[in-house]
Amino acid sequence: MNKKQLMAILAMLVVTLPFGAYVLMNEPGQSEAGESHAEAEHGHKEAKGHDDGEHHGEKAADKHEEGKGHADTEHHEEGPAKGDRGGQLFTEGDFGLEVVLAESGGEARFLAYPSKQGKPIAPNATKVSMTLTRPDGEKQEIAFAPEKDALKSTVAIAEPHVFDATIAVQAGNEPFLFNFSKEEGKIELTDVQVKASGVTIQTADAATITSSLQLPGEIRFNQDRTAHVVPRVAGIVESVPANIGQRVKKGEILAVISSTTLSEQRSELLAAQKRVEFARTTYAREKQLWTEKISAQQDYLQAQQDLREAEIALQNAQQKLKALGANASSSGGLNRFEIRAPFDGMVVEKHITLGESIKEDVTIFTLSDLSTVWAEIVVPAKDLDQVKVGAEAIVRATASPAQASGKVAYVGSLIGEQTRTATARVVLPNPQGAWRPGLYVNVELASSQAQVPVAVPVEAIQTIEDKPAVFLRVPGGFVTQPVATGRSNGKLVEITQGLKPGVQVAAAGSFVIKAELGKGSAEHSH
Repeated sequence: MNKKQLMAILAMLVVTLPFGAYVLMNEPGQSEAGESHAEAEHGHKEAKGHDDGEHHGEKAADKHEEGKGHADTEHHEEGPAKGDRGGQLFTEGDFGLEVVLAESGGEARFLAYPSKQGKPIAPNATKVSMTLTRPDGEKQEIAFAPEKDALKSTVAIAEPHVFDATIAVQAGNEPFLFNFSKEEGKIELTDVQVKASGVTIQTADAATITSSLQLPGEIRFNQDRTAHVVPRVAGIVESVPANIGQRVKKGEILAVISSTTLSEQRSELLAAQKRVEFARTTYAREKQLWTEKISAQQDYLQAQQDLREAEIALQNAQQKLKALGANASSSGGLNRFEIRAPFDGMVVEKHITLGESIKEDVTIFTLSDLSTVWAEIVVPAKDLDQVKVGAEAIVRATASPAQASGKVAYVGSLIGEQTRTATARVVLPNPQGAWRPGLYVNVELASSQAQVPVAVPVEAIQTIEDKPAVFLRVPGGFVTQPVATGRSNGKLVEITQGLKPGVQVAAAGSFVIKAELGKGSAEHSH
C-alpha cells in the first residue's frame, strides 16, 4: 500500500464515523415512535372491530327475533324454543303459542298458552286444534277447550308419546300453522345393531287363529280293555305258565290250580247227567206201557215229572261250571282248573306263585290290551265349557318327542271337591306301544277357529309395566306400543286394540329391546 492509498482510507473513516454515531444515537427514539404509532393504529382497529361487533350483535338479535316468527333453518334443526312453562314455544310475527304436555291423574293432556308480543292473551279469544300422526299411520284429531289461562285438549293423549303433530291456530282473523315431532321413549337402534342383536322384524297382519287349550294329563290303561283276573274258586296253584310283560292270546292258559270246589261241581254235573239218562229211560218205558194200556197214566206222568226235574238239575250243574269258567271235564282230573286269558293282551300285573293257596276273589293277574290307551286330562272348572266330546286333541309326551292325535271321548260331569277339576279322556291308538301308562303328557285341545284382522308372533309380546306391549319399528329404532291381546294358538296372538295391519314390529329377540328400555336410555318427560 502506497502513501496515497493510505490517505484515502483515513479520509473515508473521518467522514463515515460521525455519521454512524449520529444514526446510533437517534434509532431508539424512532423505534419507540414506530411502536407507539403501531399501537395507535392497532387500538383504532380494535375499537373499530368492537363497534362492528356490537352492531353485528344487534343484527343477530334482530335475526333471532325474526327467526322465532319464521322458523328459519336453525330452528328447524333444534326444534321450537322453550317457553316460560317448560313447553315448546312457537312464534310467528308477534303471536306466540306455548304447548305443554302435562300429566295429571294418570293421563296426559296438551295445554296451549297463547300470547301476543310476549304477553298472555285470553284463551277464549283463540281457537286451537291438533292432528297427531302415530308411527302406525293412525291419525288422531285433538280439540282444545278454554280452561283457566290455557286451552286444554279435550281427550287424553295415549302413550307412547311418539308422533308428528300439526297445530292449527285461529287468533282473531289470523290463522297460524305449526308443526313439531315428539319421540318420547324411543329406543334408538340402527339397522346394523338390530341385525347383530338377532331381532327379527315381522308385519302385523290378518291371520286365522285356532284357539287351543293346553291341559296336563297322564297316560292310563284303556279300562274297557283291561281285565283283573280272579280264579273264581279257591285252590292250590299247580303251575303258572304266564309271566309279567308277556303278550298272550285269547284262551291261552295263564295258570292251573287244583280246587276241591271245582271237583264237587264236576261230580254234581256227572251225577246229574246220569240221573237224566235214567229218567229218560224210565220215561220212555212208562210212556210205552201207558200207550199199550198196560200201566196206569199216573205212572207215566210221574216218569215225565222225574225226567224234567233231572234235566233241570243237569242244566243247573252246567251253569255252575260255566260261571266258574271251567269245562265239564278235564284230562287232568276233576279238580284241575285252567285259568285262561279273556282276550289278547299283555300281562301287566301278576300276583300268583307256584304252590300258593289262593282264594276265589283275589286278583292274580291284570291283563290289558295296549293297542289303545287313554290320555286322562285334568280340566279346571273354568275351562269345562271349552272341552267337548268329539273335539280334536293333540297329545304330546313330556319326556319324549312322541305325539299323537285323537278325539275327546268322554268329559266327566263331576268336579272334585278338593281339586275343583273334572276328568276328560282321549282314546289314543298305540300300535307300537310307545304310550306307556303312567307317562305324563300335555294335551292341546282345539276350542275355536277365527279369522282375526291383526295378529303378531307370540314372541313379539312383552310385558311392560304389567301390561302387554309390542315394539313398533320406526326410523332409527323402536317405540313401545301398549296393546290388548285376544286369542292365541301358541304361535300367533290376536291384537284386539293398539295395532293396525301393516305395521312392523319386533318379533324374535324383542326381549333385547326390552332390556335396552330397562336401561333407562330413553327418558320419559312431558
